[in-house]
Amino acid sequence: MKKNIVLIGGSHGIGFAMAKELQKEHNVFVASRTKEEIADLNITHIPFDALTDTLDTAVLPEEIHGFAYCPGSINLKPLKMMSIDTFYEEMELNFFSLVKVVKTIISRMAENSSMVFFSTVAVGTGMPFHTSVAAAKAAVEGFARSLAAEYAPKIRVNVVAPSLVNTPLAKRLLNNDKKIEMMSERHPLKRVGEASDIAAIALFLLGDNSTWMTGQVVGVDGGMSSLNIN
Repeated sequence: MKKNIVLIGGSHGIGFAMAKELQKEHNVFVASRTKEEIADLNITHIPFDALTDTLDTAVLPEEIHGFAYCPGSINLKPLKMMSIDTFYEEMELNFFSLVKVVKTIISRMAENSSMVFFSTVAVGTGMPFHTSVAAAKAAVEGFARSLAAEYAPKIRVNVVAPSLVNTPLAKRLLNNDKKIEMMSERHPLKRVGEASDIAAIALFLLGDNSTWMTGQVVGVDGGMSSLNIN
């Protein structure tokens, strides 16, 4: 069955990897600030800034079968170097903007539809310098579980929790071979993630092979959250 899938933030990284696969078989609507990378894809682009805009439902289908919210941040600093505004900004992008979009489209979600959100390995595994992003993504996880309970069995809601992924968002952390090697060594599987690794799990959660999964946080993190082999 050809589905209507809505992605918030599908122009780069994980969202782009998802859009590239989904457009082969489904009707894909990508709401994002830019569209350069997705210009050649068979998708409908909606200009949208998650921080400032309200999603225009007039261009969306009446029935949505899959939804994913992809915007995120990597703001790794010691607590003493971050102002309270940093925490507000993290919550605004990762959590409040997500809630705003979900409230906008929830009435259009079809029977047996699926929502996918993104968290971080740092929620379940305490890591230095992750206080702001871990707090914001923990809110996403709590929201997802409650939403999954509230809308079962009509809508499934699951979360993907990656470790470090080689995307434009992580460019500062992976901008030379030494950094890549160092970050790879931290993971039991001895490499950092690729966008395709995370997209594959998100696509599984959006698809028909995961229809008995809801309220889950799925770690896709090279073993970081559960293995200690160093």
